[in-house]
Amino acid sequence: MQYRFADRVARAPESFLDELFRVSSDPTIISFAGGLPSAALIDTQGIAQATREVMDGEPHIALQYTTTDGYLPLREYIADRYRRRLGLIASADEIQIVNGSQQCLDLTAKLFLNKGDHVGMERPGYLGAIEAFSLYEPVIDTVPLEDDGPDLAAFRKLVTETQVRFFYGIPNSQNPSGLTYSQEKRKAIAEILAGTGTIFYEDDAFGELFFDAQPRLPVKRYLPEQAVISGSFSKIVAPGMRIGWMYAPREILAKFNIVKQAADLHSNFLCQKILHRYLTTHDLDENIRKIVAVYGRKCRLMCDLFDDLMPYVSHTHPEGGMFLMATLPQGLGSRKVFNEGVRQKVAVLPGLPFYVDGGGTDTIRLNFSSATEEEITEGMHRLSRVIAGLSGK
Repeated sequence: MQYRFADRVARAPESFLDELFRVSSDPTIISFAGGLPSAALIDTQGIAQATREVMDGEPHIALQYTTTDGYLPLREYIADRYRRRLGLIASADEIQIVNGSQQCLDLTAKLFLNKGDHVGMERPGYLGAIEAFSLYEPVIDTVPLEDDGPDLAAFRKLVTETQVRFFYGIPNSQNPSGLTYSQEKRKAIAEILAGTGTIFYEDDAFGELFFDAQPRLPVKRYLPEQAVISGSFSKIVAPGMRIGWMYAPREILAKFNIVKQAADLHSNFLCQKILHRYLTTHDLDENIRKIVAVYGRKCRLMCDLFDDLMPYVSHTHPEGGMFLMATLPQGLGSRKVFNEGVRQKVAVLPGLPFYVDGGGTDTIRLNFSSATEEEITEGMHRLSRVIAGLSGK
């Protein structure tokens, strides 16, 4: 049988994730290649308690179909948190519950993109977004990412000279680089976009994970009708619940809701009920403080080990999040480091899939949230031997 798949599938970039999952499943390998939050910091007892209370209270409702936009009390909780933390004038009817913020990538692309349309991204950009957008066959235009956010000259040129449907960015602790936009660049981006037809898609998966516990104001604060934000409970409660959201103007959500309904009717209602029960009976901020303290220590440890063991390797210095990016010695390829690293039982993610134009051959992404501090120490020693052996340092 010869299967005839849609052309878009043939044109989609080959995913590196299968190989990554294979490597990560080997218990003898210390993996910095994945993107998992720390399993040890998931409040399993609190979630179990919330589950029991939901099932003891109204199980028949929790196990029934619900509306596509999601559980209203949960949407009200999210909107209230935006008002309290960031001073945004958010309401529940501007919030749509989704299956993790990853679903926002697919549905937003489906909503806005026709084949051949232009979409803007950071360079390097998030692998999951590149894969999701590519299925809709757009032209992906990239803007170089500097230490404090996108290159503004390149950003302005893209927006003014190209009909970009939306620009996708991660202003807070970007994946893969770990870099954070300055407040000045956030304002400048809003000023450049104001009055154009381009939407700013603000992926805020890591906005709660700043090591100094100080929130950064989003681009949407300066561009309320032209920016959308996707958020997620995966990094601050539990990824397995697959609960995220889209915060957008009502006119956008009305269409987004139609696209979402065609995809899955609604997100997991049982998990929405359990999550809301958990959030209203436990101290989320205290749990976030614990997560941030641990991630901050792990990030500093990884950075210090880079500086001590591999001073010839430059790397980013994240203010928060779960990732950092390193640049290898001249002439050393990231794929070679990956292959030799797996042989020596340490895994990093080559930078190649984060670049849509063939870049990233000399960069690697490392995750510091999932491994223990002992594993980070041992893994970085293994990585230093790999890089020294391949580069002759």
